[in-house]
Amino acid sequence: MNNNTENRILGAFYGQALGDSMGMPSELWPRTRVKAHFGWIDRFLPGPAENNAACYFEACHFTDDTSMALALADAIIECEGKIVPEVIARNVMTWADGFDAFNKNVFGPSSKAAMRAIKEGTPIDELENNGVTNGAAMRVSPLGCLVPTCSLDDFIEQVWLASSPTHKSDVAIAGATAIAWAVSKAVDGESWQNISDQLPAIANAAQNKNITTFSASMGSRIELALAVARENNGVETTMQKIYDLVGTGTSTIESVPAAIAMVELAKTDPNRCAILCANLGGDTDTIGAMATAICGAINGIDSIDKDLKAQLDAANQLDFTKYSKAFTELRAAKESEYAS
Repeated sequence: MNNNTENRILGAFYGQALGDSMGMPSELWPRTRVKAHFGWIDRFLPGPAENNAACYFEACHFTDDTSMALALADAIIECEGKIVPEVIARNVMTWADGFDAFNKNVFGPSSKAAMRAIKEGTPIDELENNGVTNGAAMRVSPLGCLVPTCSLDDFIEQVWLASSPTHKSDVAIAGATAIAWAVSKAVDGESWQNISDQLPAIANAAQNKNITTFSASMGSRIELALAVARENNGVETTMQKIYDLVGTGTSTIESVPAAIAMVELAKTDPNRCAILCANLGGDTDTIGAMATAICGAINGIDSIDKDLKAQLDAANQLDFTKYSKAFTELRAAKESEYAS
């Protein structure tokens, strides 16, 4: 293990928070309304009072996406690199109760239903959790920082375990696997070209492992998204086409391919990616969190704008270096495990 690994892991954590908090004010609004209200978002803004999902948040504050990612990260550290669904669920519940998430419009429908059932005493392995929304993919980046890509079967299994408190459907697991795989490959220093070439096949492998829905193919949607992003039609036309054709809704089959398209469109620059995602319309905070986590992992912490990073630090009072140090050690241990 070297400092480059920790640098990229730290980049992934900051990328997640950056994309999430930049995209928060416009979340779940149509593209036309985002343009009419904001013109162009290029800095941290508070959630507008009239946005019933973003109204709880001040400028620079991240949403449930990053809060749940940190709940996953804390569970991984507590369990010394093991994925224990019950500990993940407990951490998510602690955040949810503290934020009063059950009574606010911040929880996705699949996560809210699952966490309510867990609260009432249903064991995780008895929950169907066959929802197709993006709650698993939006929080999965820490898993990508932890698990190397030595074994695809094991990787998918780890993603399934981490997702299982709220999501077990084939399409939710496929989307989460694609995001986690991209982060993990980026932490290893792979180029975006190589990573994006792999993602359709990886997503299909995850989706076909245990088919539970009649969803469209995640791999095909990722290929479509990348093709749209590579058409060289200019940023505005391309963003509109991603919105119209790929989709930017809260379903995993739209938001994960859209996030991968945005990494491509931003040419992996995390600062540009966060801004473009914020102006996309739809599930802007989640698409921003997923896409910018990948960009941060590819380019490392030094690629995150220093002013934006300082604002995030001041607003959220979080020291992400505790995560990057712990995950660097845990990943090294996982690599030794696979090698032996």
